[in-house]
Amino acid sequence: MSAQENIIWEGSPSQVTNLGTYVVCALLFFLVVPVLYAIWRWIETRCFRYAVSDQRIRVTQGVFNKRTDSIELYRVKDVVLLQPFFLRLFGLGNVELRTSDMTSPLLTMRAVPGPAALREKVLLAAEARRDAKGVRELDVSERL
Repeated sequence: MSAQENIIWEGSPSQVTNLGTYVVCALLFFLVVPVLYAIWRWIETRCFRYAVSDQRIRVTQGVFNKRTDSIELYRVKDVVLLQPFFLRLFGLGNVELRTSDMTSPLLTMRAVPGPAALREKVLLAAEARRDAKGVRELDVSERL
């Protein structure tokens, strides 16, 4: 990250996404394999990170081998808030980013806390970044 880049939000998916795995493992607590699988899922979710700065969004994943993908904020075209009932029970939601990025046209930030506030932060930061870079999106579609 450059010196001028400021982090707006940072977090990871909630462990609630693994609740089904944890329940099954609790029911089968006497078996070693399900418990090891539950521990692996916990570590994997813990190592999955989202970082939203005033310039880009980074997604880092992996336990032993790390992979970091980034999307420039000026490429974000639309931000959608999805709040399934189960996630709303825990104050969580999914933030879906539709972008003009060729490798990641759709990025879903799964089970994040405070999803409505995060959506607004991303929208404002994307607009500010487009203004700072003087970028305007032009959608061209074929009409028959």
